[in-house]
Amino acid sequence: MNHDRIHAQEPSHHRDRWTVGTIAELAERDGHCVVTVEDESGEPTELIVTMAIRDLFISRLDIDADENPVGERVWFRKRGGQ
Repeated sequence: MNHDRIHAQEPSHHRDRWTVGTIAELAERDGHCVVTVEDESGEPTELIVTMAIRDLFISRLDIDADENPVGERVWFRKRGGQ
């Protein structure tokens, strides 16, 4: 499976390859995390990442450990699919 890319902070390189979005929903599917993000125009995109990547990018968001990450800004790249 090709996993998508997601960052909690603006990437320092190849900025033109990343899209800014807002987390709309987090779900789990087949042992992976599905992060639905909406870009600046409101277009939703489903990103498939490992649970470890989910934990990593959420830990880097500027929120408390018990806060929900929905509504937080992220940078993402759609890489593949199932």
